[in-house]
Amino acid sequence: MIRAGRRGQVQSVAGLAEALGVSVGTLRNNRPYAAAGFPDPVSSPRAQTLLWDGEQTAAYFAGEPMPALPAGEDDEDLLDRHEAAQELNVGVSAWNTYKHDPAVAEHLVVVAGVEHWPRVAVHRFRDSRPGRGVRHGSGRPQGSGDMVPRDQILPRTEELLNADPALTAAAVVEHLGVAMTTAMKSLAVLRGRRIADLLERDPHLDLQEAAERLGYPGITRRRALAAAEVELRMREVRPYLQEVADALVEAGLAEPAEVDVMELEGGALAAEVQLAPGRVAVPALVWDERYGWRTAASRRHPIGKETGARPAGDGIRYLAPALRPDPALVPGLVRDLTP
Repeated sequence: MIRAGRRGQVQSVAGLAEALGVSVGTLRNNRPYAAAGFPDPVSSPRAQTLLWDGEQTAAYFAGEPMPALPAGEDDEDLLDRHEAAQELNVGVSAWNTYKHDPAVAEHLVVVAGVEHWPRVAVHRFRDSRPGRGVRHGSGRPQGSGDMVPRDQILPRTEELLNADPALTAAAVVEHLGVAMTTAMKSLAVLRGRRIADLLERDPHLDLQEAAERLGYPGITRRRALAAAEVELRMREVRPYLQEVADALVEAGLAEPAEVDVMELEGGALAAEVQLAPGRVAVPALVWDERYGWRTAASRRHPIGKETGARPAGDGIRYLAPALRPDPALVPGLVRDLTP
């Protein structure tokens, strides 16, 4: 987390590279932040974007005593999405929905391209949410029986799953009033993410062992294991995509942002990176694991509708034959396509 009063000291990979007078690519290759004694990141352990306290890194490189950061908890600590989700005892996917609530959205603070929220705002939202949690003994959430908005289905299902690892799709239908297919898909996605989390903590497990340890009934495992495989694929490719996004930021072609990976209807993975308006004629880039990087014709819907065919048409041009070109090369490829 970013400790209260330390926002002005936050340093990203790009900021650290600038302070050292090297490129982001050189910094990533040399990885000085992996050396023993280097300051711990102030970003959460699962964050995709590394952040440090600039005063600490400056002291490290100057060979001076490293200043200590404030201890304990403060209402003005800034939490990223992983930390905010932990405060609510939900997954990150649930927080990605909750963050759009006006009571949360108005407190959004973007630091080095990463979304954060003050601890006090997260706690107020947590403590004021209607129908949060599960009533002890009954297993039914407050306000159950009403149809919930689509964007609330996953987080509400997650709250039920927190209370009962053996939760059935029929129970989700009963509690939330959603269709059976929706309940089954939501449970599979959530269980898949939790299996992936457990495998990251204990890589000696296989998928089946992780599902057993989490207490998932055998009848639910086929869908959960398939979802876990997709989640693991997403986590494997996300660091590469973030490196590309960071390289575009360093080149002045994009604004800092965390890259989200999605599964297309046919099962392929894809992601988008919005480019800075006015700096290039291209509105956005899209990465598709089948075809690599391409330009998008639309800023609002860069990825477009999945048809099973290789996307083509006005505004769509492919950057390179390689599916994962070196991140440092992508900005140049973008400029080559711009008149």
